[in-house]
Amino acid sequence: MSETFTHCVLPYDRVDDLLDGALPFLRDGADAGDRVLAVCGIARETLLRDALGPTAASVEFVEPGTWYSHPARTLADCLSDADDVAWHGRRLRVLGEPVVWASRPPLEVLEWQRVEAMVNIAFRGTGAAIMCPYSSSLPAGVVAAGRRTHPETVRGATSMANPLYMDPWAYSAKCDGDPLPPPPADADELEVVRPDLFWLRAYVTEYAHRTPLPDEDLQRLLVAVTEVVTNALHHGAPPIVLRMWTEAAGADPAIVCEVTDTGTWDPGSGYGLLPPRTSGTATGGRFGLWAVRLLCSIVQIRTGRGGSTVRLRLRLPAVPAAPPVVNGV
Repeated sequence: MSETFTHCVLPYDRVDDLLDGALPFLRDGADAGDRVLAVCGIARETLLRDALGPTAASVEFVEPGTWYSHPARTLADCLSDADDVAWHGRRLRVLGEPVVWASRPPLEVLEWQRVEAMVNIAFRGTGAAIMCPYSSSLPAGVVAAGRRTHPETVRGATSMANPLYMDPWAYSAKCDGDPLPPPPADADELEVVRPDLFWLRAYVTEYAHRTPLPDEDLQRLLVAVTEVVTNALHHGAPPIVLRMWTEAAGADPAIVCEVTDTGTWDPGSGYGLLPPRTSGTATGGRFGLWAVRLLCSIVQIRTGRGGSTVRLRLRLPAVPAAPPVVNGV
């Protein structure tokens, strides 16, 4: 089995263009004995099943809402699957269209686009093959990003080098190019001056209890905050400040926790963007920061001459509005 990883974008305008590229990809995988996955909704599944005929029995169809549940977790799970399949002398082959995540809140879309870039590093040597169909009906920014994050582009059964492809680390840096908006004026603030983190966890717990954050997510937040603050204490410079606030506007309410210090990070640290491999080492980054990305909905990192900021977001469940009061009742 080849250890070469391939990652192709399949741009298409019409359904026939989609089938011209997707069907050879899926059939070649089935013929080779690969583990073949098609991540798509029921309409696309029906279309592919009809076109594949008996070959469809060799394809695992996966519900996209489940597959695209969380950027870091999906990356970790898919890489684990690729390594496991390769261990058994086979290849993982995934057809995944970004329709589901392309309509999510902007910060999440950005993280999915970053994942599209980072898989080109994370999957090296696995022998896996990923094809991502991008419809021209997707938002223009999503289509443009797709052309920057895939080394190859496909037309029908022909694959060719993509001239617009960017180095993954350069693309990731581009994702972090804009400064973070400042915390709100009413954000809670705590300066961390001692390595004993008992009071820090108590402070985070007390603030979180003012929100509808589920207990399970609170435990994730406590672990993530502890890791980030410990990192700042060991590698940053005082003052180390923790701020917390909630964002309720729009369709993506969240609890936000930010840790700042006046130190800077090594440019080669990797910012926890890549999952650890089976060797137990975190290629390109600290394991703790990768764990933080698994725990939180969104992790934003900025570092430079002015210091370092790590901002964590966990989604809050939507709370139904109270019914209107009628006649004082």
